[in-house]
This record gives sequence, C-alpha cells and structure tokens, in this order.
Amino acid sequence: MRRVLLTPLLAVSLTGCSLLGQGTPCTEADADSQVSAVWKPADFGGGPNEAKVRLCVDDTCEERTSGSPDDPFASLSVRLPDDIGASTVPVRLTVTSVKSGDTVVEDSTRAKLTEQHPNGTSCPPTTWTATFRAHPDKGLTSPEGMKLQG
Repeated sequence: MRRVLLTPLLAVSLTGCSLLGQGTPCTEADADSQVSAVWKPADFGGGPNEAKVRLCVDDTCEERTSGSPDDPFASLSVRLPDDIGASTVPVRLTVTSVKSGDTVVEDSTRAKLTEQHPNGTSCPPTTWTATFRAHPDKGLTSPEGMKLQG
C-alpha cells in the first residue's frame, strides 16, 4: 500500500510545474520587479555632449550616462521589492548635461505596475514592472513603437 502512494507522489515531484509530465514545464529564468526607462542614446548626444540619466521610484534612484550615439538603445532600471504587488508608484526622470550640469529633461508620473510571469503563468517568479521611454522633448512616454534598431 505504501509503495502505491509513493509512486504517484514521486512522479509529480519530478515533473516540476507540469502535472505528471503533461503541459509545459517551467523555465528557470530569474527576473526582478522593476521600473525601467529605455532611450536612444543619440537623442541625448554623446562624447562631449553626453548626458546623465537619473531614474527614481519613490526615494530609490539609479543613474548612468546616456551612452554612445552609435548604440541603438540604452536602459536603466530601478529594482522594486518582490512583494510590491499591483500598485502605482511615483516615477521621476532627470536628464542633465555632463558638460554643463544643465537639466535637459525633467519629468514625473505615476506608474501602474503590471504583473509578469517570465517562466509561464503557473511558474515562479511573479514580478511587477513598468517601462517608459525617456524622450528628449516629451519626458516619460510609452516605449510602444520605439525602433530599437537603426
């Protein structure tokens, strides 16, 4: 009797997220909850005209230089707590000239986080994300339609 119960339990435990080998198994990709900004480095100059991009969510900020104008795109992300859930968070973008220190772009908005399942809907982790385009004239906009190749 004991052997009859253990065999199905062993089969289920060995198949991961799939049930008895049916369906799609989980992948093992790792992902973080985050708010991201993407941009075309050429939009903010390069070399001596390079800019510093600063992205903040609440009081947590990340920054980097805008990158080489030869690159098709660049990005910056602010990591969020894994348990943040379906919330709305304040986001601030500041782009300044490295050379002069002048503010080139300054914008803020609220981001509604979207639930993501990078390994499949029934597999961990669950992450919460939002992505914006850092636009030189419009500030934080939707990345939809942004060409990522030259």
